[in-house]
Amino acid sequence: MEKMKRNVSEKMKFQKQMKNKKGDDKKNRFLVSINFVGSAGPIRFVVNGDDLVSGVIDTALKTYARGGRLPVLGFDVNKFLLYCANPASDALNPWEPIGSQKGKEFYAVQETVATTKDRDEFRNHSRKTNIWVEGMAHQVFKLIKSLSCKIYSQ
Repeated sequence: MEKMKRNVSEKMKFQKQMKNKKGDDKKNRFLVSINFVGSAGPIRFVVNGDDLVSGVIDTALKTYARGGRLPVLGFDVNKFLLYCANPASDALNPWEPIGSQKGKEFYAVQETVATTKDRDEFRNHSRKTNIWVEGMAHQVFKLIKSLSCKIYSQ
């Protein structure tokens, strides 16, 4: 009887440990969204924070193909670079964990398209766009302020 009680208590401890391990895995999981350049929309799936970038690209390519999306991209992970959605980011190292990046939105570019010239043009274009948006927002706020002053003064 004593042996049976010990086995039951050991089994309960083991189950509790396994349950705690499963909970730890869930804490490290998050949803990523990957846009392929030239594709209609993003691919979304759940990853572990310690999954390698190359594994995430592989999963994204398989999910892309399974969905029957066009254009056909193939399955060669080495032909793709993964970037964080932040315009100032460089391509992610394929051997680093995806959780090391703070972002959850990424875009994938075929390496033949992603030359250094293209990356520089993208960065310059995004900076110009940000400057233009800030300038337009300033003008809109000035316009709203001037209209509100005119309305109140009447």
